Amino acid sequence: MGRAYAGILGPLAFALVSARGVLAGGGMEQALLAACAALFVFAGIGYLAGQTADYLVRESVRTQFQTAMAAWEQKKTQPQPTT
Repeated sequence: MGRAYAGILGPLAFALVSARGVLAGGGMEQALLAACAALFVFAGIGYLAGQTADYLVRESVRTQFQTAMAAWEQKKTQPQPTT
């Protein structure tokens, strides 16, 4: 998930900073330099956010699964009532 977030946030930041530089009428070299810096910074932020989200989702699912399996095992080992 981290690579996907990095692949989205980095180019998005590049496009926005490039557009801002063009609209502001500044030099193209300065705009591209700022856009490249934004690309790497936001790609890094996106990677960290994606890895964190992936970890949290996996841990949540693992905890829910283990809880469900423990309840199933407990139910399975309880004596069945005879009717």
